Amino acid sequence: MLALTGCRPSTFPMEQNLKLDKCDKAACVDGNQYRRLIGKLLYLQATRPDITYAVNILSQFVSDPRQPHMDAANRVLCYLKGTPGQGILIPRDGGTNLLAYCDSDWLGCPMTRRSRTGYLLLLGGAPVSWKTKKQSVVSKSSAEAEYRAMSNAVSEILWMRWLLGELDMAPVGPTALFCDNQAARHIANNPVFHERTKHVEMDCYFVRERVDSMEICPMPIATKDQIADVLTKALGANSLRFLLYKLGARNLHAPT
Repeated sequence: MLALTGCRPSTFPMEQNLKLDKCDKAACVDGNQYRRLIGKLLYLQATRPDITYAVNILSQFVSDPRQPHMDAANRVLCYLKGTPGQGILIPRDGGTNLLAYCDSDWLGCPMTRRSRTGYLLLLGGAPVSWKTKKQSVVSKSSAEAEYRAMSNAVSEILWMRWLLGELDMAPVGPTALFCDNQAARHIANNPVFHERTKHVEMDCYFVRERVDSMEICPMPIATKDQIADVLTKALGANSLRFLLYKLGARNLHAPT
């Protein structure tokens, strides 16, 4: 890693459309060095949501890292070198308005074909909770993958609403949950279930109950404005920069 001190900075942490698998035929690398690096990146992502997706992908290979995995991890270091002052900006007058975004990467894992869930909660315009996680089962459609992501986001919203209530900052009205999948939003707002939704019926009832109780409100959003894409996809420099600005991340070293 010391050899990377003179590396050229990168404008994004992971190459677009990169699909890492076990790479059994590639050369082995020092497992201890790889695990130390991933451990440090896991710690850093607590304040850097922009690297959460890349770290989630790379952490799958700590048991048997290969050269392509190390190359991808080094790409994250090159990105961090180019953004040393980036972090979360908490506005002074942001208020206590709670917003949530959820998204999924359908069949995103090339090894298991499982989708990846990503959700993000903003409080007063600043991110306070985010997560990227591979789903536990294979989804048969993009709507199913999106709905599982929505269900996970709703669980986090309920916990956050409870916490704010304990702090005498209870949200007024339902929490807007932005999802760019029309089918998932229709299922959440429609109490009629059919054969195509039986395999996710538990999630359907869970989300639907929270819609009826006015705790959440599924809202449409354009795909290009979906902030949760940061947590489910490898984005190019322009898209990443645009979404990070909407997310509330700022680079102190960048020109204003």
